Amino acid sequence: MSRVYNFSAGPSMMPEEVMRLAQSEFMDFRGLGSSIIEISHRSKDYVAVAREAEQDLRDLLKVPDNYRVLFMQGGGRGQFAAVPMNLLTGKGKADYITTGNWSEDAWDEAQRYGDVRALKADYVDEDGFVSVRKITDLRDDVDYVYYCSNETVGGVELPEPPEVGNRILVADVSSNFLSRPMDVSRFGLLFAGAQKNVAPAGLTIVIVRDDLVGHAMKCCPSIFDYKILASKESMFNTPPTFCWYMAGLVFKWLKEKGGLEEMEKINIQKADYLYSFLESCPFYRIRVAPAFRSRMNVPFFLRDESLNDRFLAEAKEAGLTSLKGHRVLGGMRASIYNAMPLEGVKALVAFMEKFAASVK
Repeated sequence: MSRVYNFSAGPSMMPEEVMRLAQSEFMDFRGLGSSIIEISHRSKDYVAVAREAEQDLRDLLKVPDNYRVLFMQGGGRGQFAAVPMNLLTGKGKADYITTGNWSEDAWDEAQRYGDVRALKADYVDEDGFVSVRKITDLRDDVDYVYYCSNETVGGVELPEPPEVGNRILVADVSSNFLSRPMDVSRFGLLFAGAQKNVAPAGLTIVIVRDDLVGHAMKCCPSIFDYKILASKESMFNTPPTFCWYMAGLVFKWLKEKGGLEEMEKINIQKADYLYSFLESCPFYRIRVAPAFRSRMNVPFFLRDESLNDRFLAEAKEAGLTSLKGHRVLGGMRASIYNAMPLEGVKALVAFMEKFAASVK
């Protein structure tokens, strides 16, 4: 069977060039006679892979020298707990700006560890679109302010980080990580699950400022203690070696494509192409205000939702898969991460146009 265009929100489509390279090295990694998944994470060959991946990531994001880059396990939900256990140790307070499901889940988990307040920023505006208000009532005496830069369920993305003054800003950037340049110095901590734009599921990348390392609660498991992970160069335990290796290949692929500045241009082109069609075709609806529409995850709805099953079945026949919306929201969702080519978006739009015409 030929390859399809996979619009899954995660685990998601990966660059074909990266997968072909991994395939070619899989049985015999660079002349070792063993697969990358078989060699010790402490061997000189694997340590070289790990260190090169970290440096390539630092190059892509221009990570300042006073930040640690950690390759961890536990996914985004693991960081929902790890962040407060490492950072909620000064005043014992944090403000969480919520804009959808994932920031709400992070707030819910963080309540276990201190005085954590949710500030709901998403709302339905006068035009009936989901929008995001500016938060102006942050507390002064908090250890950090938390937000999610892109909500995969609702397709809400903040184009810029919230203004938090001199407070420490923490961000879940899982679903738009490496899709655009970011000024890491604006944050105290960033984390990203890899299964959107980086690698197979199983790896979580944490970028944390040096002064925020070493303050973990006594209840914090060692495997989530940033100081321990940093002191062991992310090899306190056996890391997800294959995921780390794959991430390194993706970092090189991004550099070869011209870096994050060039990737952002491509992502803008893809998103504009899809949103322009959705706005022009009354058969489909969008529920997010233009200023906050995600470039990565595009939820949309058929005017007649009784046609959903038919739409999905015919899309699959056309080689367009994983378009069903999140169970919380329903409808459809097209995730168009870095690895999705513009040709895939054009194929989706052509199908949607044809489908709408077929049921009029």
